[in-house]
Amino acid sequence: MRELYDSHTIHIRFQYISWRLRGVAAALSFRAMSKPLIGVTACIRTLDGLPFHAVQDKYLRAVIEAAGGMPLAIPAFGAKSEPDRLIAMLDGLMLTGSPSNVHPRHYEASAHAAAEPYDEARDETTLPLINMALDAGLPLLAICRGFQELNVALGGTLHAEVHELPGRHDHRRPQDPDLDVQYGPQHAIGLTPGGAFEALFGASEITVNSLHNQALDRVAERLNIEAVAADGTPEAVSVKNAAGFALGVQWHPEYKVLEDPYSVKLFKAFGDAARARSGRA
Repeated sequence: MRELYDSHTIHIRFQYISWRLRGVAAALSFRAMSKPLIGVTACIRTLDGLPFHAVQDKYLRAVIEAAGGMPLAIPAFGAKSEPDRLIAMLDGLMLTGSPSNVHPRHYEASAHAAAEPYDEARDETTLPLINMALDAGLPLLAICRGFQELNVALGGTLHAEVHELPGRHDHRRPQDPDLDVQYGPQHAIGLTPGGAFEALFGASEITVNSLHNQALDRVAERLNIEAVAADGTPEAVSVKNAAGFALGVQWHPEYKVLEDPYSVKLFKAFGDAARARSGRA
């Protein structure tokens, strides 16, 4: 009986181990087939008197269609978003654009009407997240407001109304109801010779859209200027000595992303970095 019992026990244990191994293999197989998980920052919007955490479709679609990733909206809950857990689970982070602006107190300036509207819940979420992402080497792509957040998070400052500065051009959104006009090509930018964007795009100059009131003022020491408009306004940056992909742009490459070859290159490079981090390259 003892021998039969031991044999039966061994058989059960063998089945259990086999079951567990099949589960692990399935999980590894699923992970190998899965897309990299890309965190996408959300904003607070008020609809019918209620607050919503919102991300525009064009950002999510660009992650799926051009970066080959799976977007995960990050709600603007500040520390309650548990940024350390987000960093651990994500393969990449995209900082989106927004009608709102970074509150001036984050770069030691006073609040004023020209810098409005604000979204302080987003500030409290994204600014710490940026530094944690860079420390962890998490691939990062910053767009428009996200571009400005990146500068502020690293110690830089902003101009509230760049068009009011002597010698600067008007970079604001074209006043036309047609979105293709609003997001259409507006001006050329020169790419820094030997820089990350020149290497990525294989060009020294490209034409971009322009929909921003604010612009970088003092550029953070940890940032390289990678592109400038004709009036000297910074249009793209990279993070110096970054452990991973870490680029930012002032324009909107996510709009109809597949129709612009430079936008495709940017998002593909971002997606490739996320896949490499996740082990799915």
